[in-house]
Amino acid sequence: MKIIEQLIVGKHDDKTCEDGIVITDNFIAVIDGSTSKTSERVNPKMQNGRFAMQVVSDVMSSLPAQITMRQFCSFVTDAIDEAYDYYQQDPDVICKHPERRLTCSAAVYSRYHREVWLVGDCQCIIGERYYDNAKPQEAINAEKRSRYIIEHGLSIEEVRRHDAGRDQIINDIIVSMHNQNKTYAVIDGTPIYNDGIKVIAVPVNAEVVLATDGYPFLCNSLSESESRLQQLLHDDPLLIHSFKATKAYMEGNKSFDDRAYIRFLA
Repeated sequence: MKIIEQLIVGKHDDKTCEDGIVITDNFIAVIDGSTSKTSERVNPKMQNGRFAMQVVSDVMSSLPAQITMRQFCSFVTDAIDEAYDYYQQDPDVICKHPERRLTCSAAVYSRYHREVWLVGDCQCIIGERYYDNAKPQEAINAEKRSRYIIEHGLSIEEVRRHDAGRDQIINDIIVSMHNQNKTYAVIDGTPIYNDGIKVIAVPVNAEVVLATDGYPFLCNSLSESESRLQQLLHDDPLLIHSFKATKAYMEGNKSFDDRAYIRFLA
């Protein structure tokens, strides 16, 4: 495996960034920690999304080379579950309230199996072909937010200070989280919904891009992916027209979401 280029950028700053990149002799991955929907924290020192990303990153640093996709899912699920135990989380609360779980997604390349595993809402390009694994309810919630902002005539300035459109969908987002590992896959300490994982074969010497969903228009190069993102933030900072999202590009931030990108030769 030969790394060509990579980048991680936090929407606020690097210290709070919930996205990460893992590179070992046997695996390359991007990990997308889920934006917290509650002020409750498993680890008092950081947001749940960042902690989930760090737990999975730590596990990946010592994974056996030949593990299968399902074994990978078991390893990361056990690691999240152990974090709940370590921080004395009530199992009933974790079970009933998915918004309080450590949740993340991952796009993982296995050198041994020559496969990319999309576990949750991440994306990749293999050769010239694009793949994603979006959450089922995401587009519906983004459309509802967009419609609210437009119908209420909210200005760019006021939404970038306080996203009233997101306020309208946050309960819908939390309700949809009850389908985690029931109708779609995430890494959250519960058994991962295998039918929600995409497994993609990687040809020999193929160029591969793995990225989190902070890149709305993923391209074969980092410069082009960044250029498309910056154009979007300039033209549609509320993300309600050309690319509808569940949150805006907030005032003072670097983007609407954290982002991680890596391109390599498999």
